[in-house]
Amino acid sequence: MKTIERTAGKKEIYLQIAQQFGTPVYVYDANVMIDQYKRLQNAFTKVPTRFHYACKALSNHNIMKLFQKLGAGLDAVSIQEVELGLLAGFSPKEILFTPNGVGLEEIVHAVDQGVSINIDNLSILEQFGARYGSSVPVCVRLNPHIMAGGNYKISTGHIDSKFGISIHQLRHLERIISYYDIRVEGLHMHTGSEIVDVDVFLQGAEILLDAACDFEHVHYVDFGSGFKVAYKPGEKGTPIEELGERLSDLVMKYCQKMGKRLEMVFEPGKFLVSEAGVFLSEVNVIKQTTATVFAHVNSGLNHFIRPMFYDSYHHILNLSNPEGKERIYTVVGNICETDTFAWDRPLPEVSEGNLLAFLNAGAYLQTMSSNYNSRFRPAEVMILDDKIYLIRKRENLNDLLATQIPVEFELSISSKEIQTV
Repeated sequence: MKTIERTAGKKEIYLQIAQQFGTPVYVYDANVMIDQYKRLQNAFTKVPTRFHYACKALSNHNIMKLFQKLGAGLDAVSIQEVELGLLAGFSPKEILFTPNGVGLEEIVHAVDQGVSINIDNLSILEQFGARYGSSVPVCVRLNPHIMAGGNYKISTGHIDSKFGISIHQLRHLERIISYYDIRVEGLHMHTGSEIVDVDVFLQGAEILLDAACDFEHVHYVDFGSGFKVAYKPGEKGTPIEELGERLSDLVMKYCQKMGKRLEMVFEPGKFLVSEAGVFLSEVNVIKQTTATVFAHVNSGLNHFIRPMFYDSYHHILNLSNPEGKERIYTVVGNICETDTFAWDRPLPEVSEGNLLAFLNAGAYLQTMSSNYNSRFRPAEVMILDDKIYLIRKRENLNDLLATQIPVEFELSISSKEIQTV
């Protein structure tokens, strides 16, 4: 697993970051992101292809600017992400707005910003058509009814999913489009995340391309993403090169059938940033019970929710004692809640004060963090060509209070009366 070797090889720079900025801290290696983006580009050369960075994975303004400079577009799922993308330098047409279950007001705001719109339900599409007709082109998200993804919580294309317009509602969809003269320029799907099997992608692609044959103005098909990266040693990720070859051949076949050119679009998020991230946390306490040896770190699910939310595995390195004799630890956090990072994990012997590095920490850590227990969110640091950049400062008490409004009020009951109740 390259991530382990790469992190171990940069041990000194991680130790320096921990000393300089304190822990816990999120660290991102921008060169890894660049390599992942280039890998995608090299895998899809037969058919014109665009990649829109799914910034919900990691929405720091500097990371968004990095992908803008690389030539990527942006996939935004909220109007706030749209606005951040515009501030990061993306042009409106480079941003695809793909929300779920939002009201028409948010869609209208996005139209006013000039970004491309992707609609995933018939109700909003009908309201959109009544307001704009053919004056604003739109992309439509379909649900192919395919169960795919590494976890039910991240499977988005099955029959019980809230995402997309059912492929079985195509006739209804066509009626709405015809009645309101809606100009559909793209079709979209996303079956789930962490998909390894290329055949699953192709199954969904066949459905999407079949549907595209019935839409006169469609000039791009958006296959979402769901590309898997390896989390465990020996684990396999999505074979991107094979996918690029086979999916491109399939799209070219449909282009010949339809007699027109189609562009492919993908929305990778985790694939681009997950392996670039390392989360550094310090061990506060070693606690031995009758059954377990706990390594308590100075963080918790408020900074790193994925293991508790998705049962995800994240490899852990002991940067302070990498060659130590292995012992079994359960690594837990400091939140007043069960917040376990790893059960019964073999690690080089851990002592209080040791620095632990959690790998694959670039995606869905900071963006899903919170102030639970009124803890501060950590700083974010970016490494680019071995130069260190602080890209988000650690929060302080003023940040917690920034949006709270002190109110003067009086109780109608005295403290003495409360005690006697």
